Amino acid sequence: MRRTWGWCPYSFLLLSLLVGLKAVPLNTGKDKEKIPQENLQGPPQNVDTGLHYDRYLREVIDFLEKDQHFREKLHNTNMDDIKQGKLAKELDFVSHHVRTRLDELKRQEVNRLRMLIKAKQDQEGGGEMTVDHQVLLKQFEHLNHMNPHTFEVEDLDRLIKSATNDLENFDKERHEEFKRYEMMKEHERREHLKMLDEEERRKEEQHYEEMRKKHADHPKVNHPGSQDQLKEVWEEADGLDPEDFDPKTFFSLHDTNGDGFLDEQELESLFTKELEKIYDPTNEEDDMVEMEEERLRMREHVMNEVDTNRDRLVSLQEFLVATKKREFLEPDSWETLEQNQPYTEDEMREFEERLAREENDLNRKAAELQMQRNELERQQVQLNARKVELQQAVEHMEKLKTQKAEPFTAFKGNPDFPCFPYWNGYFSSHLFPVGENPPEGPLGQNQHVPAGY
Repeated sequence: MRRTWGWCPYSFLLLSLLVGLKAVPLNTGKDKEKIPQENLQGPPQNVDTGLHYDRYLREVIDFLEKDQHFREKLHNTNMDDIKQGKLAKELDFVSHHVRTRLDELKRQEVNRLRMLIKAKQDQEGGGEMTVDHQVLLKQFEHLNHMNPHTFEVEDLDRLIKSATNDLENFDKERHEEFKRYEMMKEHERREHLKMLDEEERRKEEQHYEEMRKKHADHPKVNHPGSQDQLKEVWEEADGLDPEDFDPKTFFSLHDTNGDGFLDEQELESLFTKELEKIYDPTNEEDDMVEMEEERLRMREHVMNEVDTNRDRLVSLQEFLVATKKREFLEPDSWETLEQNQPYTEDEMREFEERLAREENDLNRKAAELQMQRNELERQQVQLNARKVELQQAVEHMEKLKTQKAEPFTAFKGNPDFPCFPYWNGYFSSHLFPVGENPPEGPLGQNQHVPAGY
């Protein structure tokens, strides 16, 4: 029988990371439950998907949820049809109010992307360059950049496909990031050993091996998703008698949002007890980054075993079928991270070679920058020397001007000539052109002029 979907953003965009969205409880029987009114009040705050367009995605989902026609179509749409874009075509039939709001959301998203482009350009030192936003917007595949004003069927189709693809690659990217983390940690350890003398290196290696053995010395870890593992949760977390273990009741207890599915976060919460056997944040030998990777491995394993239709959700039916399998009743032992090194020696060698190349590039760029700095400092020294020479030339010119002006101020302040103001007539008679009368004054009346003047 083909599974149909109640309103559930998990199934809509494979958004199993959007924890907490209220969904319509599903009934696998013929009788459908009525939609509880409290489920129509709008979703609470959710965990960030990690997508750079997360807010835009959430807001589009929230407004589409409010359209009755779109909700009804979604009830009878399976995941394959959603991925193929059949649901997106129903956008033409949603209410005018919702379409108007979606148009506004798209314009806001386009403006946000333009601001990101501008910020990146400014950071790279190209603030004065002309930017062709239409060309640069092509890199964002979750919307139609050619029409920045209205939200159309193509926009919803692009958003669904981008989110689906990005979330399906999420685990792969996390694994790659963890691998780089582990290789960098090992690289730094090896580099540290190179700086030690023989005795210190021996002690450091001995301590490293002791920590590895101590970390590996932990209680048995139950196979994730097995009967033993779930019974342990039933007893220690739920406080129930393991002899009364009932898969259907267990499912209901841990379907915390009541949507009829165990999503990825609800599954991961089941592994806390197992992880506590291996990792303790107070222990030197236990790495909490590795603990989160172990949690991811456990969740992926259970999904691969139980999620038969690969929608990243575990339905009650899938869960009950899994509890009847041999792997559930008689599982193999679980190999933890210390038994599965995330990288090979070849990968480690390539990683260190790449680090060496990057270090050489950085050193070369640093040397070039140092040369540029030295040149700027040399030019500054030359500029300062020229400024000093110019200042000295100005001072010399001022001194010459002062020396030329001294004859006209020879008597000023001289005690031998107390009536210096009255000598103005004498100087005036020598300075005024012939035929012009000098100013009146004692010297203009043929008063005695001292000898030599």
